[in-house]
Amino acid sequence: MTGRNQTTAGTLRERLTGLPGVEAARARLVLWESERAQSGATGHMHAMLIGLQRFDAVNIAYGEAAGDSALAEVAARLQHWASAELESRWIAAHAGGGKFLVIAAEECSRERWQLLADQLADEIARPVVGATGVVRLTPKVALLRALRGEALDSMLDRLAQALEKAKSQQGHRLVWSDGGASVPGRSAAEIEADLLGAIDRGEIAIVFQPQFSLPDEHLCGAEALARWDHAELGRIGAGALFSIAERADHVGHLSDHIARRALEKARDWPGELRVSLNVTPADLASGSYSARLLDLLKEVGFPPRRLTLEVTEQALLQDVGLAASSMADLSSQGIRIALDDFGAGFCNFRYLKVLPLHYLKLDRTMVEGIAGDARDRAVLRGIVAMAHALDLAVIAEGIESEEQLAVVAEEGCALFQGFLRASPMSSEAFLKLASG
Repeated sequence: MTGRNQTTAGTLRERLTGLPGVEAARARLVLWESERAQSGATGHMHAMLIGLQRFDAVNIAYGEAAGDSALAEVAARLQHWASAELESRWIAAHAGGGKFLVIAAEECSRERWQLLADQLADEIARPVVGATGVVRLTPKVALLRALRGEALDSMLDRLAQALEKAKSQQGHRLVWSDGGASVPGRSAAEIEADLLGAIDRGEIAIVFQPQFSLPDEHLCGAEALARWDHAELGRIGAGALFSIAERADHVGHLSDHIARRALEKARDWPGELRVSLNVTPADLASGSYSARLLDLLKEVGFPPRRLTLEVTEQALLQDVGLAASSMADLSSQGIRIALDDFGAGFCNFRYLKVLPLHYLKLDRTMVEGIAGDARDRAVLRGIVAMAHALDLAVIAEGIESEEQLAVVAEEGCALFQGFLRASPMSSEAFLKLASG
């Protein structure tokens, strides 16, 4: 998978992981270097090589089918992480076996690159729930700040050597290619303290990803996303934010803060424009979540009928019964519920039976190849047909080309969002878009 400025990997993508291979990364790197030379851009590219430790044991213990499913799940998590946390120019590739490669051509401090790698390792280490049981993976990550004009073979060689060293370093899952297990800068405890201070000072920014109806492309609302511009680490996206908050045991505090700020801004939107909030596992694990949210809506003065809650499968794993109860309470007040990132991993169709859902929100991996791959389009058609049979509307995420938009409209998706029509924007910019 490549960032929004990239071309579709097409036939270079693997059927198993949906990711391009190393040769596609090589071609992308050459193109980026050419563009940088022409523009006179400065700065360094960054790369990371992720290795799944003792992956062969997964195939032995659970069978090759389970191993293949685990690789596909890791690839989906990797793409989702990169789409959320990296800017416009990046590529994620399968480097063979249990290894994955990420290269980003954007300004990034060593501290931020390490923080992002730590967050990605957390994502990959989450249990993979499959048909044959629960698979647990142990990632090690080698990090690299590329030399100016460095070729991919050189980068891969340095990363591979660092990854081998990481295998023998107990307690270290991240290692830099220069031999450092960590980089100087703020400690984890200091970053956690920074986050708490940022929340108290209102420094967590809320941006909005516009959503449009189909087929008329009428603006109908936006998804609220959190961003934190750290003075030393640079921009930190929602995924890394919540990883930091989880270590500091302040996920609920951060989630409530984001919800309040988003609702206060969306309250003044014209007409019936909707706002979507992401629900965390910690939210649904709390028996008081529905009551807290309804109290917040009343306090802020935001009508429940204009709110959509986006819930991922990961948020449902802890206690689907409790989640269903909370969601039913909220749905009864007019709030709509979307099952987010559908198709990103192992889909438990039981959720479609027991949860009071209104939408299925397709993960961006489900729409990447639909314009040029008949199988991808057939899968989309099947999902939409199932959703319609359950009286659910389908939201397509990650629309980046006119061809993709034409397909999702033709196949019956009700809503879409993506860089094709609008990038995440401030509340002020969204209001300007709404009134234009």
